[in-house]
Amino acid sequence: MDEFKGCNLDYFPENILIDVLSYLSVRELVRAGRVCKRWKRLVKDQRLWRTVDLTAWKGVTSRILWFLLRQYLGCGLRCLRLRGLLLSARGGTFLSESWLKALSTKCPRLSKLCLLHADLRSLPNCQILPRSLRVLELRGCELPRSFFNQSLPTSPALPHERAEATCSVGAQPKGRCQKGKGIASPSGIGVERLVLNNVPSFTDQHLQNLASWERLSRLELRDTFRVTANGLRSCAAKEGLSGLEGLSRLKYLEIGITGRQGYQLQMASLGLGAGWLGLEELSLGGKEVGPGLLCASRLKDLKCLHLWACTLSELQIVRSCRMLRGLRQLEFLDVTFQPRQSPPAEEGQEQEGGEEQQNEEGGTGRESNDENRTLEGTDPFPSLRRSLAGLLPSCSLVFTNCSVQINVD
Repeated sequence: MDEFKGCNLDYFPENILIDVLSYLSVRELVRAGRVCKRWKRLVKDQRLWRTVDLTAWKGVTSRILWFLLRQYLGCGLRCLRLRGLLLSARGGTFLSESWLKALSTKCPRLSKLCLLHADLRSLPNCQILPRSLRVLELRGCELPRSFFNQSLPTSPALPHERAEATCSVGAQPKGRCQKGKGIASPSGIGVERLVLNNVPSFTDQHLQNLASWERLSRLELRDTFRVTANGLRSCAAKEGLSGLEGLSRLKYLEIGITGRQGYQLQMASLGLGAGWLGLEELSLGGKEVGPGLLCASRLKDLKCLHLWACTLSELQIVRSCRMLRGLRQLEFLDVTFQPRQSPPAEEGQEQEGGEEQQNEEGGTGRESNDENRTLEGTDPFPSLRRSLAGLLPSCSLVFTNCSVQINVD
């Protein structure tokens, strides 16, 4: 017993201590590094800084960001979440161009960046973001007009010609020249997934600038009220004089309006009526479900359709999915289904039905059968499955947190 009384954290191996420290927040980790020299060394272990979430730390300023970047953030960082000062009373510049350049230099493996309530109007464009980013998520941010624009090179020479000229002048080895050639596109933007949630400043101009992003394959637009059907139609992948034009590499598109009242509904999903080559997955939510379903039949390459946060009827779904022969998955999330309306009965049938009900009041077994029949008649899930099974035999249906609307009448 005396041996256990004298035991402390110094007897634990470093791997166990690092696992214990991984449950602490960023602010608590910084405080733990002030305990002793050993803890200070353990806190700087890059295994603790793979995913950094600073959204819960209130009062984060640019000074704290510089401190974290110089002391703790390094090559182990994969995901970074930041909360800006857009809704703060203090205001001021949060993300500076110099800090983003230092971040890309010191954290070359950063693949995901999430910004919440950040004012990005002081930044020139997105080219100053780390080139290693694959996922960029913006929530409640303010954007400048030319944020997604890529500045073209000033010299008329091609990028590979400039790389060869640089290697020849500097008399560098051949292997180093080939390594310089292997760098991605001249813009250096390798973002594959872009998420925009409640970004009122995002307009059709920003959407058109995204057509120059060569690796963008997933675009999620939620509560982007200024995107119109014309803007979406102009960016759709289509055949042009020089091949495919627009967002030709886009495979997943999400459009949803579920937010505030008072905004004019643009019905941007109507822009899908012109078709979209190569688009395999479509997600529609809120007020964009209705107009989006009307145009979904024009998407010849569509394989997966996701509908969420809306109210639908069986007839509306069957009519929209009738032309989607290549659909493989149809998912409903938080969808309220309207009950099937039975045809009105005639007066003679009503009287006969009333006499039959009076005669069958004593039979309990018949009453239960009648109840089951009425449930099957009002519940749209079985009937919807049967209807879609005939139209789309190879399509799988997924219902998640769905309900049936009950009429008071």
